[in-house]
Amino acid sequence: SSSSSSSSSSSSQQQQQQFPKNIIVIGGSSGMGKAAAIACVKRGGRALIVSRSEEKLAKAAEEIQSHAPISNDSVGDVDIASVVMTDVIDATDEEAVKLFAENLPSVWKDGESMAHSNGANNNGGSCWDGLVVSAAGRAPHGAMEELETAKTRDLFESKFWSAYHCAKHIGPKLREGSGVVFVAGVLNRRPGLNCAPLASTNGALEGLTRALALEWGPRLRVNCLSPGFCDTERFDGMEPERKAAMLANTADSLPLKRTGVPKDMGEAIYYLLVEARFCTGVVLDVDGGHGIRQYANPQSDPMRQQSTATRIITT
Repeated sequence: SSSSSSSSSSSSQQQQQQFPKNIIVIGGSSGMGKAAAIACVKRGGRALIVSRSEEKLAKAAEEIQSHAPISNDSVGDVDIASVVMTDVIDATDEEAVKLFAENLPSVWKDGESMAHSNGANNNGGSCWDGLVVSAAGRAPHGAMEELETAKTRDLFESKFWSAYHCAKHIGPKLREGSGVVFVAGVLNRRPGLNCAPLASTNGALEGLTRALALEWGPRLRVNCLSPGFCDTERFDGMEPERKAAMLANTADSLPLKRTGVPKDMGEAIYYLLVEARFCTGVVLDVDGGHGIRQYANPQSDPMRQQSTATRIITT
């Protein structure tokens, strides 16, 4: 019947919109970016991971490829190794990003069926339908008057301007209906002491998210992941005992009593890219409850020691 045909067509279109996704991940050689690539590839998608380190990219690509489904309708008889591509780019260099965008490789190799491409080819055969920017930098920490301004500028270059460059030059190359996800952090809306540079950078990314969601809709959806404390490779250089104590202390302060892991963030990024079809301009907190955690120790909090009669509550 006509109704059945319409329903079937709608279901088919929805499936085409969602699976697989072929995504570009800036900062894809480690941490949350790598986890996002894994989340995509294990569902039959493909990933182009970008980083400044060729060595880290090679290692990450091997790990990501290990998650590819061997028998999957989305992959079929395609060489499994081809599900992950790599490129060495310094995203703080706008000219390098522009050149990268102008020469994006096709998702599909010569001879492969375009039946895998999930519909119309919108942008010169590339069929990339997702962009993740998870580039991070070394965040200076301390009282503002004691920090070197140059180090804060460096953080903005690596975390904000990298995202800006990639959005400007790669965004227009994405096919219609694609998703863009920036990675910021909870310190924007709930900063800790002495972390003004990182709080400010995260705030800039959230502002960029909302502005581009307006500018690019409905062709593209633009959202932002705001991760809480996540145990990534950046802590690998710490002394084991110090790292364990830090993780335990942080976990104890959170309602969920654990810290995040890259997989938590990768799955959330995939959700924003693929499944959140009615979300744009959204900042998604994936923080274990960081935004509502209680910093003060109840035993030492003077507000909690006051009697009911003398306690002053402000709203």
